[in-house]
Amino acid sequence: MSSLIVISVLAIVILYLGLFKVKSGLMPVAVLGLLLALGFSVAEWNKGVSPIFSGMMLFDNFAVAFSSLCIGITALIFLLSRGYFEKISQHLAEYYTIMLFSLAGCIMMVSYNNLAMLFVGLEIMSVSLYILAGIKKKDFGSNEAALKYFLMGAFSTGFLLFGIALIYGASGTFNLQEIANYVSDPENIIDPIFYAGLTLMIVGLVFKVGAAPFHFWTPDVYEGAPTLITAFMSTVVKIAGFAAFLRIFQTSFAHLSTFWIPVLTTITVLTLFVGNLTALYQNHFKRLLAYSSISHAGYMLFAIVALGPASSNAIFIYALAYALASVVAFGVLILVETKKGSDAIESFNGLSKTNPFLALALTVAMLSFAGIPLTAGFIGKFYMFSTALSQSHIWLVAIAVLNAIVAMYYYFKVIIAMYFKEADGVAEVKVSTFYRIVLGLGLVLTILLGIYPSCLTTLF
Repeated sequence: MSSLIVISVLAIVILYLGLFKVKSGLMPVAVLGLLLALGFSVAEWNKGVSPIFSGMMLFDNFAVAFSSLCIGITALIFLLSRGYFEKISQHLAEYYTIMLFSLAGCIMMVSYNNLAMLFVGLEIMSVSLYILAGIKKKDFGSNEAALKYFLMGAFSTGFLLFGIALIYGASGTFNLQEIANYVSDPENIIDPIFYAGLTLMIVGLVFKVGAAPFHFWTPDVYEGAPTLITAFMSTVVKIAGFAAFLRIFQTSFAHLSTFWIPVLTTITVLTLFVGNLTALYQNHFKRLLAYSSISHAGYMLFAIVALGPASSNAIFIYALAYALASVVAFGVLILVETKKGSDAIESFNGLSKTNPFLALALTVAMLSFAGIPLTAGFIGKFYMFSTALSQSHIWLVAIAVLNAIVAMYYYFKVIIAMYFKEADGVAEVKVSTFYRIVLGLGLVLTILLGIYPSCLTTLF
């Protein structure tokens, strides 16, 4: 709870700093505030269940872990913002403030214990993102991204809200534990509208995490939005979405698994094939990462399809590995795009010669995305597949392994461009201190977690 208060107050402080034209202090204050919030969040670990607002929110270890991850990744993204926002807008405070409000919504999504709070958190996060996607008012791509995201987001929110209403109508409660009691009580005959509500909720949540067949907004929004905003959406927002997804299914709907597992299994398979096969044909790095994000949504759905005691741990490890690789990839993309004026994969040609450090960092990120051993991505996939195998989803794991092999092609396409193709020019890509810190930290953590994953395997 303390971390949520700190982030909300921090957003207002940043807004006032912008009002008084203290531009140079925005990024340091934002990062220091996030580190303070992170400290408060970690301090709540193993403090027991802390329900607040009459039990509408619950800060247990699950909420603490995913909140801390969201805060930490946001801090890394803010460190990459030095010099970036200044180039696209004069109103810097608004970027930080709206991102912090979106982060506050994400924290509500990972700690809700009431469907009303899920909706409130989701809307705080989503409305902030609608603004951030279209914040470059004179850029047609940004305007298109905001419009598409707003229209499809509002449409999916309608599905989710209607689903919540039907579940309330059947069970008479918004509380997750009380819904679970309604579902598990052998004396209850579950109302058919409850199943309809559950189906509508699946549609709404699947849209928010960018899984097929509700993924159509993802490539255009990722491409049109400012790159740092895209990095935030593909990491923090996706982590919060999956944490919210897992919490309600693990708490309330576990006894109805025979109903929803076939639905989510179909969505998972479709997501894997759509994401990976479409990524094969992408010639622009940003769209490649967008379709890669769709495929990773498919892998993370494993934790829900194979719901069990290990699901929380598996999805946390995978989310951490994916977020670290994404931050590094988007960080390198910003530098290359600024230097070359394009995000085409050809822009990375010869990067190993013009900046070996950037090439190394991006190579490790691509290998982690692909799930190559000795990277965090491999550990994430290993635990996801182990979770699925423990629930006898053998054929699903076989499909996932096939897709992982397909994905290697487009990830290695970037590596080949950096090391085996000649650069158009010989100008060095310069890297600022903050970028070196973030990329170096992402690089080290990705390798360390790949070699020594034991520190995370027994969190929950």
